Amino acid sequence: MTFGLCCAWIFIFLLPGLSDGGKLLVAPMVGSHWLSMQQLVEKLAERGHEVVVVMPEVSWQMGTTEAYTVKIYPVTKTLEELDNAFQGYVATHLKDLPFPLNTLAIYNVSVNVFHTFFTQCKDLLSSEETLQYLNQSSFDAILTDPVFMCGPILAKYLSLPFVFFMRGFPCNLHYEAPQCPSPLSYTPRLFTFNSDRMTFFQRVENVLVSLLERVYCNGFYEDAIKLSSEILKTDVSLVDLMNSASIWLLRFDFVFEYVRPVMPNMVFIGGINCAERKPLSKAYAESTKLNKK
Repeated sequence: MTFGLCCAWIFIFLLPGLSDGGKLLVAPMVGSHWLSMQQLVEKLAERGHEVVVVMPEVSWQMGTTEAYTVKIYPVTKTLEELDNAFQGYVATHLKDLPFPLNTLAIYNVSVNVFHTFFTQCKDLLSSEETLQYLNQSSFDAILTDPVFMCGPILAKYLSLPFVFFMRGFPCNLHYEAPQCPSPLSYTPRLFTFNSDRMTFFQRVENVLVSLLERVYCNGFYEDAIKLSSEILKTDVSLVDLMNSASIWLLRFDFVFEYVRPVMPNMVFIGGINCAERKPLSKAYAESTKLNKK
């Protein structure tokens, strides 16, 4: 049901007439994020929309297909460099460091990952051939996973409305940018490990962590803020890049989150968080039935 609702939202958003399909530019994130988005992109193409996916020549899990058009742009980072950055990120999370060394280590390796992967966005926005193609293609909208902030920058550059397809940000931006109320008295912040029933001192901790959110998020997105300001010829903040999103498709379930009000253009589509499962083999299914007996 959520997948159909997701397609319906984008279909209505793109619909220029009663019988015409829209022309959609897709700016995805590589890896597991793409596995979630790919199902939606293929379904939109099946429903008659003209879909173009802009894709780096070096990526995880992404490949060409006949279901939609793929526009590949050159990049400077090798697959080995992407692998090394992510392996370092995982290894740091597995280290048993005491507080606050663990927090500092995770922050530093996260900044490195964001910096490494954002170079692909720099490559995209420095590719004259790709930008010329995008400018001349007359897209109706952009569908993007904004976790590395490339999609919003591209949307602003092309002056196109954009739709977010995302899981969330580590610093509450997915609630702050659309101006959703997020009371600190009962909405615990990430990294506090508190519940929605906090003691007085836990609430004080919650407030202090919330004050630091923008600081460490600006560290993650330092390259994105700098590049967007250069591209758009004006000073730009993270909220400036995100607050004009037309639709927010959030890949998690409302019932699993702490209760809070959201804006009307925010849609929960939990369940689209990985590639579609393959059916069990006949032999495995039969052995499972025998074990249950």
